[in-house]
Amino acid sequence: MKKWLTLLRTSLSARLSWLTVIFAAVLFLGALSFLFKQSQDTIFKEAFSRATQVLDNTAQRVEVILDKVEMSTKNVAWVVQRHLESDDSMFVYSRSVVDQLPFLSGCSISFEPYHYPNRGRYFSIYSHREDDGDILTAQEGDDLYQYFYMDWYLQAKLLDQPTWIEPFMDYSPNDAYSPGIISSYSWPIYDHNKKFCGVVSNDISLQWLSNTISEMKPYPHSYSIMVGQGGTYFVHPDTTKLFYQTIFTETLEKPNPAITELGHAMQNGERGMRELRIDGKKCFVFFRPLSTTGWSTAIICPKDDIFGGYYRLVRTILSLVIISLILMLWIFRSLITKELDPLQTLANQAETIASGRFDVELPETHRVDEIGQLTEAFGNMQHSLVNYIDELTRTTANKERIEGELRIARDIQMSMVPRIFPPFPNRSDIDLYASMTPAKEVGGDLYDFFIQNEKLYFCVGDVSGKGVPASLFMAVTRNLFRVEAQLGLSPEKIATQLNIALSRDNDQNMFVTMFLGVIDLATGLMHFCNCGHNPPLLDGAFLPIEHNNMPLGVWEEATFEGASLENVKDRLLLIYTDGLNEAENPEHEQFSDERLLALSETLLDKSAEDVVEAIKEAVEKHRNGAEPNDDLTLLCLRVK
Repeated sequence: MKKWLTLLRTSLSARLSWLTVIFAAVLFLGALSFLFKQSQDTIFKEAFSRATQVLDNTAQRVEVILDKVEMSTKNVAWVVQRHLESDDSMFVYSRSVVDQLPFLSGCSISFEPYHYPNRGRYFSIYSHREDDGDILTAQEGDDLYQYFYMDWYLQAKLLDQPTWIEPFMDYSPNDAYSPGIISSYSWPIYDHNKKFCGVVSNDISLQWLSNTISEMKPYPHSYSIMVGQGGTYFVHPDTTKLFYQTIFTETLEKPNPAITELGHAMQNGERGMRELRIDGKKCFVFFRPLSTTGWSTAIICPKDDIFGGYYRLVRTILSLVIISLILMLWIFRSLITKELDPLQTLANQAETIASGRFDVELPETHRVDEIGQLTEAFGNMQHSLVNYIDELTRTTANKERIEGELRIARDIQMSMVPRIFPPFPNRSDIDLYASMTPAKEVGGDLYDFFIQNEKLYFCVGDVSGKGVPASLFMAVTRNLFRVEAQLGLSPEKIATQLNIALSRDNDQNMFVTMFLGVIDLATGLMHFCNCGHNPPLLDGAFLPIEHNNMPLGVWEEATFEGASLENVKDRLLLIYTDGLNEAENPEHEQFSDERLLALSETLLDKSAEDVVEAIKEAVEKHRNGAEPNDDLTLLCLRVK
């Protein structure tokens, strides 16, 4: 199984072959299922019609005979009633009925005890047909056979109407004749005073009735049954059930609602069809009543008899379909494999090309179908790939050269700002630490500081834009700051001079925000000038900015004003660029001033280096893997 699954995953021809055969199998089975269902319905309708017709024909045949029996009994009773005074004529009437109606097995004309005093207590004339066809007529009735207590006599007398007697084993005191199982139609006789005086009874042999009904065989293994009003079997292929079992007998030990329902329906004189299991076999039972007798007859047709030919046809067709599908799979597999062979060759050579051998030649093909087009397209791709790799090689070399130059530029830029900390190791009154992290290889942020005449000059700036142009503008700005600050100027004058120098010949309209300050280390007095820069934090709170001047390099005639604080000794000052508060995470949520204030309140007793590193760690955690969106520069100092 695993081998077949591997073949289907790795072989296109195998998949196409199987998919084609599966699709064809679905179509075949769908169409055959529809045809089989229609055929099955048609066969069932034909079987229903056939069995019903056979049942009706046979029942009609039996009913014609029964009607004749009833009519002959009625006629004999009429004649007897008109000639009651002639007891000898009863022998003639009984014999003539049997002689005229060959389907009768006997005719009895019986009277009440002592109806004819000269005849004594018993007077019953009975004519019957023997096996050789002769008709014998005799008087029956004696102390051993008191006929007026028999069902065929009593029912007509008590019901006071003609009636069919359910089949019974008749009794004959004459050992030479055994009437066997018969059924009688009895008609009451009345004298001229409307008083009951006897019974005319015509008999038919149950053997004849059984033979007539058993001829109903619409299918080879079908058989017929007949039950009486009480459900007793009168006709059944299993003779052990006759007169000793009813249709309900087998349900006593093992309840079977289907058979019970069928028995009640036959008892009620219904006609129809039932599908049930008999002796472990599925059967269709077609049933109907017999005239006014109260009896019911049925044909049992095994389902295999009706659908046997159909099932054989289904098995034959399915076998042919399976063989056809297997043959189809073999043919399609061969044809598809042959058609896809150039594709396999192309795949092998493509793998060779993928290993780095771009000079391999593709197979020549004169095909104009999809495989030919694919081969041509792959050849074009091979040439394009060779050209692309050459171009990529040159581009990679140029990129590596540019990256190398940018690394050098980064090193140069980083060397322009103080990088050794602590910057003043001989002084214990200054705690200062700074960090600059460009968003790209080079950036536009800057910071600087130095001590001159016991004054600490410092600045933090942010050039507009990023990359190489910003880094060049940053280098010029830093150098100008150092030159102007070393002249001992105040922060606002340094800003004025920087603005003038940066505004001239600024064709790119670049500018820089900057915070400049100078602290008198002896007194703690701080003068500062803010040029459009973020307000610094002093002891965890934003430093109030009364004069927020415009950025440097925007307008040459701009004026700048400064401010001062009396004493900043032992106070923590943090100056930063907007790469801190505007740092974004993957959801574009900024670090924000609120987070900065909350964080700075926890760092008031920390050293300058600890403060800077803690803030950088918090920003990196906030970014959560997102690329930096701006340069980040921090400068933290405390004058003790």
